[in-house]
Amino acid sequence: MRQKPRGETQVFMLGWEFPPFISGGLGTACYGLTKAMDELGIKITFVLPRTAESKYATHVRLLGPTAEKPEPAFKIAELKNVQFRTIASALQPYTTPRSYREKMEQVQRQKQRAGEAVAVTEPFAEANYGADMYAEVHRYATMAVELAQNEQFDVVHAHDWMTFPAGVAVAATSGRPLVVHMHSTEFDRSGEHVNQMIYDIERNGMEAASKVIAVSSFTRNIIVNRYSIPAGRVAVVYNGVERDSWAMPDTTIAKDEKIVLFLGRITMQKGPEYFLSAAKKVLDVMDNVKFVMAGAGDLLHRSVQMAAELGIGHKVLFTGFLRGEDVQKIYRMADLYVMPSVSEPFGLAPLEALGHDVPVIISKQSGVSEVLNHALKVDFWDVNEMANKIIAVLKYPPLGMTLRSHGNFEVRKLRWTDTAAKCADIYEEVLAEIG
Repeated sequence: MRQKPRGETQVFMLGWEFPPFISGGLGTACYGLTKAMDELGIKITFVLPRTAESKYATHVRLLGPTAEKPEPAFKIAELKNVQFRTIASALQPYTTPRSYREKMEQVQRQKQRAGEAVAVTEPFAEANYGADMYAEVHRYATMAVELAQNEQFDVVHAHDWMTFPAGVAVAATSGRPLVVHMHSTEFDRSGEHVNQMIYDIERNGMEAASKVIAVSSFTRNIIVNRYSIPAGRVAVVYNGVERDSWAMPDTTIAKDEKIVLFLGRITMQKGPEYFLSAAKKVLDVMDNVKFVMAGAGDLLHRSVQMAAELGIGHKVLFTGFLRGEDVQKIYRMADLYVMPSVSEPFGLAPLEALGHDVPVIISKQSGVSEVLNHALKVDFWDVNEMANKIIAVLKYPPLGMTLRSHGNFEVRKLRWTDTAAKCADIYEEVLAEIG
């Protein structure tokens, strides 16, 4: 195959979420990368699960289908070289047995309200999670192969494990090289108690790929050491950060209390219990502090209970999942952002916080700690040190000012255009290998 100039490269991209329909950082990263590739002139066919309601639109405006009249393809207004094709699916990324069951039960209730027949069984129990998800992921792969037969492309690019079987199948049937993008691993999500099915899918996808993209050296080390993927086939490409929505009004919010923010999925991976333990220690010595936990997840109820048990329930606000302008508002209110992740492949939220002039404390067990020098860093498990750093930032304004100014400067150097250019270089590399 003749190696094409960057602007002529055509990519068949597989993802599981994209704004405005997002549940975590994967969709945000896919948006930033795709938008930057579009600006480079790379032509992309992006295959996604069929979207639902449009009332949650935050980043982009959908043109074409509606929930009532879905179409096989649609475009997003600002993306000139990208077309989207959809496959009906109820699955979402970052799912757990509990959240998967809740989602399926919600779908069942919607069908009942619409008058559709629903089986009188309990198909959504945790015992069926693996089999149901496995079937759904492979059905997505089958449909993706059918779609690919009518598309022209040079490279297949698959984001995260749910699309890897599709990527492997499309690459095999088309004869095109496969690039897989590891935004997180099963070890990040589940610790040592991995779901063997998901681990196997991740490993098979990486073994079949011509190149594996890791979002950090932290993630690359897991890929090499835990999945036995040759180091030479794994490239580190850091995420960028979207700056379009960072224009801030020149105003301050009057408040008596300092606000410390946790924003992210409330799951084991994100370390909410360490955040609350540190909050307790801070409140033992400072009373004028509120801790805000913005997000949803399978540990939400446990976190609410833990805050009550620690006697700090009145000082912890749980907002639930935030979208759009609500996210901007919570950043504007915050005096400090804390990311206590147990295992974070990258971590976009600290970059967004710094973009809103909020100083950050981040876990050393994160990819973003590799690119931020002017952030306070702490081991996720060291709640004493975490509390000490929180107190230091809140009590000593010059420290916060230094972290904000220098951190914001660092963030400005992390551009999605650079990320896209590195991915384009990887495309050229794998295409050159096949001649």
